[in-house]
Parts: sequence; C-alpha cells; structure tokens
Amino acid sequence: MIIMSDYILGRNPVLEALKSGRQVHRILVAKGSGKGSVVEIISRARNARVPVQEVERNALDKMTGGQNHQGVVALVPAMEYVQVEDILEAARKKGEPPFVLVLDEIEDPHNLGAILRTADAAGVHGVIIPKRRAVGLTGTVAKASAGAVAYIPVARVVNLARTLEMLKKEGLWVVGADTDGEVIWHCKGLSGALACVIGGEGRGISRLIREKCDYIVRIPMKGHVNSLNASVAAAVLCYEILRQQEKVKM
Repeated sequence: MIIMSDYILGRNPVLEALKSGRQVHRILVAKGSGKGSVVEIISRARNARVPVQEVERNALDKMTGGQNHQGVVALVPAMEYVQVEDILEAARKKGEPPFVLVLDEIEDPHNLGAILRTADAAGVHGVIIPKRRAVGLTGTVAKASAGAVAYIPVARVVNLARTLEMLKKEGLWVVGADTDGEVIWHCKGLSGALACVIGGEGRGISRLIREKCDYIVRIPMKGHVNSLNASVAAAVLCYEILRQQEKVKM
C-alpha cells in the first residue's frame, strides 16, 4: 500500500533516512545550502553512492508546495505500511513484551509526527492508525517526526475496534487515556504487554474504542484548560510506561 509522497524534506529527516539505511534515489540540495548538517548529508550520501544534485531553491519550493524544506529534499521510493502482526513479531524478536500505541482518529500531521518521534525515543514497537478519518504518513508527518518515521513501524487498519480485540487475544492489555479516566495514570500498573490508546484532537477516544479498553487512565489537569494536546498526552503516558517497565527489570 503506497502511503506517502516520494520525497522527504528537511535536514534532520533526510539525515536520519540516510543513517537508517533507507533506500534513497537522489538528494536535491538548494544552491548555497552546503553548510552545517548539509555537509554531513552530502558526505553520507556519497558514501552510500546516492547522487547529490544542486538545484535552485525555488525548484524545491515548487516541488514541496512551499513547505519548509531547509534546502534539502531526498527522493525516495514509496513506503508501505506494515501489518499488526509485524509489530508484535518485532517485539518478540527483541525478547520484550509488546508496547504498541493505538491512535484513534489523529488528524493533525504535526501531532502524528511528534507522536512517532516520542514512540521511537520511548521504545514503542509500533503504532496503529485507522484508515478513515485519520492522517496517514505524509511528507509533513515525516518532517515533524524528525526522522523517526524511518524507525517506527506503522500499521493502518480498517477496523480499529476489531484490531484491539485481536491484540487482547495476543495477550496485550488495552489502556485508554481520557480526561474522565477511572484512575490517575501513574497509579495503575502499566508494565507488561500493552496497547495504549490515544484519542483524536478535541474528541478524545470514541465510544466504541473506549468500550474495548480494559481500563481508562487520566492525566491530572490543574490549570484552566481541560485537556492536553494528543502528542503531549502520548509523551506523558509513553514515558510512564517506560518508567514502570524499566522498574520491573531492576
């Protein structure tokens, strides 16, 4: 399944794509941009025998629709989504209990990119998103992820509720995050095989998905706003899960 445009834009995302060993057809560099991290990009590209071409900056502007490409664009083959089974198998190969993020209708590409970046940092084995009413892996998502999209497997499923049922059969507990959760997030055992559900911007977790959760946790809110940005909530929960899992290993 083709899921993203055939380019990666921005210095750090392009550099991470090269570091990860992802196939890159060609790198386009705006004239006059050969300084700083661009020097490393060019060096790594040449070592990997990836052609580097200097072009006018306005050509990159036109190619990327005016997005902030920072003078660097990598032309890449289209990526594919993985299967949910691939994510679980990756955890097994590492000898770790599966740690999966399930995103319920995240529509903002910057939120999805930020969540992928956190997922990579926190040791998440993979992310699951629905096909409908949710953003996919676009070039904007790749850039917002700061290159993490090259490392985090993403599965895109038709039926999120059915997928949660499948994860339960595989031995994962399903925990949702919502403002009216039964317990505060750090008071609940979050070690072991887990699927953590994060709701969409503004709406939170949908009713059907909420019913599939084994329990709902909340992050205390003491200010004037009643909810956190989806990517911030994901970061808080991911690191609490990581903390509890590391504690179990000690």
